[in-house]
This record gives sequence, structure tokens and C-alpha cells, in this order.
Amino acid sequence: TPPHPHTMSAFVNATGFVAATPATSSQVCSSRAAFTSFSGLRSASTLAKPSADANDAFFAALNATSPSTSSGPSMKALKVAINGFGRIGRNFLRCLEGRESSELEVVCINDTAGVKTAAHLLKYDSILGTFDADVKVVSDNSISVNGKEIRVVSNRDPLQLPWAEMGVDLVIEGTGVFIDTKGAGKHITAGAKKVLITAPGKGDDVGTFVVGVNADDYEHDKWDVISNASCTTNCMAPFVKVIDAEFGIIKGMMTTTHSYTGDQRLLDAGHRDLRRARAAALNIVPTTTGAAAAVALVLPNVKGKLNGIALRVPTPNVSVVDLVCQVEKKTFKEEVNGALQKAANGPMKGVLKYTEESLVSCDMKGVDDSSIVDGQLTMVMGDDLIKVVAWYDNEWGYSQRVVDLGEIVAAKWK
Repeated sequence: TPPHPHTMSAFVNATGFVAATPATSSQVCSSRAAFTSFSGLRSASTLAKPSADANDAFFAALNATSPSTSSGPSMKALKVAINGFGRIGRNFLRCLEGRESSELEVVCINDTAGVKTAAHLLKYDSILGTFDADVKVVSDNSISVNGKEIRVVSNRDPLQLPWAEMGVDLVIEGTGVFIDTKGAGKHITAGAKKVLITAPGKGDDVGTFVVGVNADDYEHDKWDVISNASCTTNCMAPFVKVIDAEFGIIKGMMTTTHSYTGDQRLLDAGHRDLRRARAAALNIVPTTTGAAAAVALVLPNVKGKLNGIALRVPTPNVSVVDLVCQVEKKTFKEEVNGALQKAANGPMKGVLKYTEESLVSCDMKGVDDSSIVDGQLTMVMGDDLIKVVAWYDNEWGYSQRVVDLGEIVAAKWK
């Protein structure tokens, strides 16, 4: 039984994950399976339904209440500004534009490269391909996406940004610079009401949320600055939640084999991390990651139990987590995989996926889910030592969760 009905064209020929109808290139950007009980969000895409089963009533009700075509943002849509139009900023806008309906409306982009560059890099992307959207430069300070005009400003100081003037509700903070309340709070001083950081936040006054794990705990009145954690934490947390709930994690070590990122050097050059100073496309680069420890921010029960490292490798996108952990309950491979598959088909559908296909990293490009467990690679040694391997598109899958968390913020707006 397929885990859930995503219409990701990358999988049509390789995996058999999806329903019989193949996806078009435009559907790759728009396909999003409906969330179940963990989020309460409405469907954001046209779903490729499986053959008649127990879910048909759910999909029928969903289609009856969701608009069949996009008519633009609703009157209640939050006004959103993107600060930093880099990899995640542009992925976020593509993901959002692919939704049939949304409570988020992008009204402004802060990008130091300027209008022409912002439009060009949104339209043409070496990893995502050409954006199936009408992207135009409208003026010296605005672009349009499918006819919707977006103002473009350029200022490195958040205090100088026109959030009050524009009535901005939510800032997507994508620079990687303003990751605590002192920095991200400058957006609020400038007139925005909330800030969503697309990186791990720093400080107890930044709320960290992972969709499918603890995002339902978000409270409008409690948090003005929130974090979507990291892409690796978004991959780990869903399956760690399952393993801990089913078998009880005692301790564990994680390695993420991670594609290189913009923080590394193309050729050897100065960097505060001497390993990241080396040419990213020529080396396996060991480096630090706080992703394993950060899982405890969304799953307090595993605090102090997980740690790990990252190996940056010469691929531009898609990464894979390898977690080895000791558990309290004696178990075996089939039982572990059964628990993960049950979660993927049930309460974590849309966030956690399970496969036993013989896949490689390119097969995971453009997958919406945060975490794709590779069941073939699951191991159990001596009945209490578990290895779980999970893939993730560290750009696209993560950006889908940024949109989802923004929708949760909108749904709980007061």
C-alpha cells in the first residue's frame, strides 16, 4: 500500500509511491497531500487519489470544501514579507505559489541583489528547474508572480524595512543571521507582528516547532518569534518521535550525510570553520550539527539522549540521516519498520514517508515530506540497538514545512 497519495513526478517511474496518474511538471510544485490530525490544515493541492479505500470519504469531504482553482489570497490572508531571498526564500515562494489556497500572501521581499536578480533566480533554478509561473519585473521596486505584484526592497537593517507601512503580519526570516529575539525582534520593532525563522533559533524565548511533531502546541499569544528548526531536525524528529514512543530511546548517535550549502566555499577560502573553508564540490567535509540535540526542543523526552555530526558531501541537494540508538524495549527489524510505516500511513502522513524501494538521493528531489524512511536499511543488533536511515530534500521538503507552519500561525491568528 503506498504511504500516501503525493503526485511527485520524480517518483512515478522510480518508486511506485504514487497513484497511477503521473504528475506534470507544474504538479511537482503544487502537489501537497492533506494533513491529518496533527495539523488541522486544509488541503493545499489537487490530490492524486488511490483506488477506493477507507480514505475516500475523507477526500470527498475535502474536495467538497476546498476550492478547485486558486482565486488568489483570501480577505483574511496574512501579509507576509520574506527577508532574505536565497535558497529557502525562493523555495518558500515556489511552494506557496503551488498551493491551491492559502492564508498567506507574500507582499514584499527584502533582497540585496535587486529586482532583476530576484526575478531571474526565482524563475530559473539549477536544482528546481524553470518555475512554471509567470514571473516578471514590473518596476524598479517590484516583481509579479502569476499577476500578483510583490514589492522588492533592499536593506540589510531590519529596523529600516517598511513593515509598518505595508501592514506586514508575518516575516519569513531567511537570512540565517537574525536567529534570536534580539535580531529577529527588529522586524517587530519595524512593524511586523510575528517572525518565523527558517533556521534553528537561539534562546528560550524563541519557540521551536516541527510540523507533525509539536506544531499544534503553537499559541498565538505566547510566541512572537518562532523557528521552523533545521532541515535535519525536521527529518529526524518525526521518526524519533515514533521510535521513542514505541520502544523508548535510551541514547543515540546521528550522522547526517548532507549536501553542500551556501555557507561553504566553492574553492578553498577563508571560513571560521577550517573544514568548511575547503572546496565544497571536491571534498567530504566533516562538520558540526546541532540538529540531533535540537530534537529535544520539540521532543523534551529525548533531552540529553541524542547527539551527532554532519558530513557535507559534493551533491547540491538531498541529504540522509543515519541514526543509531539503544532502546528500552527488545525488538526486531520488522517490528521497527512496521511502527514507522504505520505512522507514515496514519497520523504523520504528509510529513513522514516509508519506502522499501532501492532508491538513491536524486530520487528524493522534490519530495514534499520531511522524512523518507528507507526500510531496506533498517537494522537491529542484539534486540535493543536500532539503526534507522531517512532521506530528505533539505531545501524543498523543509520549505514545505515553513509554509505549513505559516499556515498554522494564520489559522491561530487573533
